[in-house]
Amino acid sequence: MPATASAQRRISRLATLTAVHRAFHWLHLHQPQLRQWQLELVRIPAPPFGESARAAWFLSRFQDLGLTNTHLDDAGNALAELAPDAPSSSSPIPSSGASIENVISTEAADSLTVRRAVDFSQSPQLQRTDSRCGIRRDPPHLAQPALASPDRGQINAAPPCILLSAHLDTVFPADTPIDPTEEKDSPRIHAPGICDNAAGLTALLAIAAALRFANITPPIPILFAANVGEEGEGDLRGMRHLFERGPYRTRIASALILEGGGTAAAIHRALGSLRFRVTITGPGGHSWADAGTPNPILLLSKALTEIAALELPTDPLTTFNVGHISGGTSINSIPESASALLDLRSTDPTQLISTATTVHQIFDGIVTAQSTTNTPLKLHIETIGNRPAATLPDDSPLLHTLRAVDRHLSLRTELRLGSTDANIPLSRGIPALALGSGGIGGGIHTLQEWYDPTARETALRRILLTLLDTTQTTANPTH
Repeated sequence: MPATASAQRRISRLATLTAVHRAFHWLHLHQPQLRQWQLELVRIPAPPFGESARAAWFLSRFQDLGLTNTHLDDAGNALAELAPDAPSSSSPIPSSGASIENVISTEAADSLTVRRAVDFSQSPQLQRTDSRCGIRRDPPHLAQPALASPDRGQINAAPPCILLSAHLDTVFPADTPIDPTEEKDSPRIHAPGICDNAAGLTALLAIAAALRFANITPPIPILFAANVGEEGEGDLRGMRHLFERGPYRTRIASALILEGGGTAAAIHRALGSLRFRVTITGPGGHSWADAGTPNPILLLSKALTEIAALELPTDPLTTFNVGHISGGTSINSIPESASALLDLRSTDPTQLISTATTVHQIFDGIVTAQSTTNTPLKLHIETIGNRPAATLPDDSPLLHTLRAVDRHLSLRTELRLGSTDANIPLSRGIPALALGSGGIGGGIHTLQEWYDPTARETALRRILLTLLDTTQTTANPTH
């Protein structure tokens, strides 16, 4: 479905604004700064459930950029806001229904003089940051405390906001050596996690910096989130907290997730998955003296063989994988236990549940048939991952906006299916897209991972325009 005429008009008008061009200009001139941020953050280990050091680094960067309400939430997500300024007699802020042209032009004209008057010499950190990034900071006495979480009552009473996020975690253990290497006469960087998701995290900072430099004040707040728990057994825990338990859960109207490299791709369909740890236990024993005692490894293998023989549908596409098997103590021992990690995926949530039920029944049938009073067996199936399947409707305003932006930038929108942080908002009926952060990468989830930031500026413009238009259409749906 092509972009609507109204969306195309909005984007064409938005792209002509002086303040937007100032943001584009910052992105163009500060590619070396983005590279430096990316090299800094990728050196900080961020394994699943161990993202705190990288989150702290992000809080400092959010403060450097002059964002407000910088804090860690209860899940460990690093959060900050770019919100409409408080009204004043000299610079009235338009109502939330005002056009973004007015919001941008008013703020760019009025606040520029005020921010230039700040005495940056009061803080060496502000002076360093301002000279390096070109960001005009608020006076030091207005800075927000890094770990001060905003009052829940105030958040719940506040207007809707748009989420812009990138996940902090990687698939690599904390002791993985991470020493980025740069090729001579090439922009390519090699390091575990350099693309997934150091590229997305860098884009998150780039958008915040460009908005601040251009003095763009959105009509509704933008919530910046460097979130935990996207990879593996993290099971989207950072996003789950934001949308299910966190104080912003009733406010987020749309979400843009920055994920890895690429320019024209957009994930609008959430691939569902269920992940299980299956464990079969028994009495065990000596391989000769206790011969005939049920062997958990053999029973586990028998069940997996039966599951592998299932004819899974191709429409909706459904897959099954065994990623890890463990058990036993020695070659001449009947093991007391055996475990396997299972991954089921489907584009359809109903089919996913149906397949999981069949898998459970196979395990239960085999274990029950072999268990006796003298040699009892136990089956334990633990759910360790549950990523819901969902789809952004073709007539979604967010999708219209993206298509209009892509047309303006001469990009061909590549809509894709994937398993990302976008699964959570999409499953709750909240418009969301996962967008590439520019450049290209390879060797994802391996020690040989690499990233080339060449031409990432186009993707950053895409993100910026999509974000700004989404704030406007959310604040004023009839605009």
